[in-house]
Amino acid sequence: MNDFTTKQLFTIALLRILIGWHLLYEGLVKFISPNWSSYGFLNSSKWIFSSFFRTIAASEPLLKVTDIVNIWGLLLIGLLLILGIFQRTVAFMGSLLLFLYYIAMPPLVGIDYSIPMEGSYMIVNKTLIEAAALLVVGMLSTSNSLNLRLSLQKIRTRLKNT
Repeated sequence: MNDFTTKQLFTIALLRILIGWHLLYEGLVKFISPNWSSYGFLNSSKWIFSSFFRTIAASEPLLKVTDIVNIWGLLLIGLLLILGIFQRTVAFMGSLLLFLYYIAMPPLVGIDYSIPMEGSYMIVNKTLIEAAALLVVGMLSTSNSLNLRLSLQKIRTRLKNT
């Protein structure tokens, strides 16, 4: 087990919770938007796997599955990150999901997209930063502290001892 200070544990947990909140929020927005679809995002891809992403966009059954997996993936990954449950696995899954978003629409010089992008970052954007941050969260073993499972175990132990 790693010997983290309380401040380090708090900082890692804060990072996990903030990214979890962002992913949960994005999933909720997509879930409550009746006409939301990943079609525009996938169809606008212009980098190395653009033909793969456009194939998904062009197929209604694949697009529906992608939309459902995207929405529920964001919701579950976000919620589990906030709660600190299965932290390592969930952090890696979240990083993978964010990296897929990144390779679909990276902020590279000379690539213009038909959908609006946040700023002009040239290679690094918030999606890549969040993906890397989740790799850090997944690599640092803090699963024995600052999560819901441990908190519930401590409460149960206290209740048994009273």
